Amino acid sequence: MTAAAAGMTAAGMTAAAMTDARLPGRSHPRAPSGVRIRILGWYVVLLAGAIAVGLILQREALLQRLEGEITESLEQEARELSSLAREGVDPATGEPFGDDVEAILTTFLGRNLPNEGEVFIALVDGEAPRTTPSPEPLLEDQELVDRWTGLTTTEAGELVTPSGPVPYLAVPLTADGARTATFVVANFVRGEQQEIESAVGVTAAVLFIILLLATAAAWLVAGRILRPVQEVTDTARSITQGEFGKRIPVRGNDEIAELARTFNAMVDRLELAFDTQRTFISDAGHELRTPITIIGGHLEMLGDDPDDRADAMAIVNDELHRMARMVDELLLLARTETPDFLRREPLELRSFLGDLFTKASALGDREWVLHADAFGTICADGQRLTQAVLNLARNAAGHTEPGGKITLGSDRAAGTVRIWVQDTGTGISPDDRERIFERFARGRDRRRSADGAGLGLAIVLAIVEAHGGRIELSSEVGAGSLFTLVLPDQWESPCLPS
Repeated sequence: MTAAAAGMTAAGMTAAAMTDARLPGRSHPRAPSGVRIRILGWYVVLLAGAIAVGLILQREALLQRLEGEITESLEQEARELSSLAREGVDPATGEPFGDDVEAILTTFLGRNLPNEGEVFIALVDGEAPRTTPSPEPLLEDQELVDRWTGLTTTEAGELVTPSGPVPYLAVPLTADGARTATFVVANFVRGEQQEIESAVGVTAAVLFIILLLATAAAWLVAGRILRPVQEVTDTARSITQGEFGKRIPVRGNDEIAELARTFNAMVDRLELAFDTQRTFISDAGHELRTPITIIGGHLEMLGDDPDDRADAMAIVNDELHRMARMVDELLLLARTETPDFLRREPLELRSFLGDLFTKASALGDREWVLHADAFGTICADGQRLTQAVLNLARNAAGHTEPGGKITLGSDRAAGTVRIWVQDTGTGISPDDRERIFERFARGRDRRRSADGAGLGLAIVLAIVEAHGGRIELSSEVGAGSLFTLVLPDQWESPCLPS
């Protein structure tokens, strides 16, 4: 190995080592799922807020309903007393009550039982006040009793007691146009309010347990939903380590699935780009090493004899020319994997084959024949197809003796366009028919031009496959070969007619 080649190898190893040393993700632990925590946090805040607002609204609604029920209950008792006074009959005499307020109150208290929390109070002039059992002794407040006994119209209000608020309704009863008694119905609502508070508390406890269970379930669901995101991270980390084989499973058709599909497509493009780069570097390093060695050797042995110097420089120039062509061909093969490799346009077949025949017939002293049966227009890159067919024609001329016959032909049928090059040259052995399309591969008949690099057929195959087609080969040793480019006969963007 020459010093130049050794320097290239050492530089490549050093660059590879530096790249390997800089690769991220080799020993980094997996970071906590911050997105998952934030999603769960917002979920808990929103759900807890909704629960709190719901409990507050439920409590207020129950208290408002209780207040309405109590008011309705107080008014109902007052209506029943009024109805008894107007339409009732004294059970002792069998006659209407008339103005006998004492009998009205006695009958009402005997017939009606107070609801839960209710208290009935009868204040009859000249008699001791009467009351049903009460949590608080209301009649001990003489000022309150005096106010009630002095009423001339119905009064509704609320008392403040150690047992809580007590709404009441006081109804004065009259005889001969003068007030003679007062009926008071009061309701100690503390018990019912406590029942509401207890019910709200039980509901709050149940909802808190539900919140905990929902939070745990949300944590699992969030992890499941964000799993593709983590898979993207893991796949990206593995890619930085040179593993392009991993892909993210695509599940469903939602935004996460679209992210997975987009990421997989990006990885496919990256893998293709890296494979192309790796192949180019490998091919270039392998094939350029020989001419570099030849050039270095001749330059090292370059003497003072002008004839020797001229011979050495001729060899050097020849190798440099071969290296330049090889690099151009390798770059062309590298570009075949890029999206802009082809520039499709409407291509008229008859004129295209005519131009090809004119160019091909100048490649050598052979009997050139044209069979252009295909007509019409296809969507293709004319320059690339010209390059492919001329490579086949050059290859045929190189393997056919002067005066031999080379045919360039075309036809169009069954949804395909076929362009072929047929020669009467040496032919290709069955063992070589597959590998001659590989890079730097040559058949057993090694006759080729001095600047050939074994890339011509590989370029032809790449151009045809970029068009979505294929190559068919038919050959017989000593009788010649037939290379056929089979292209799809269809319109594709940007060839769509306007």
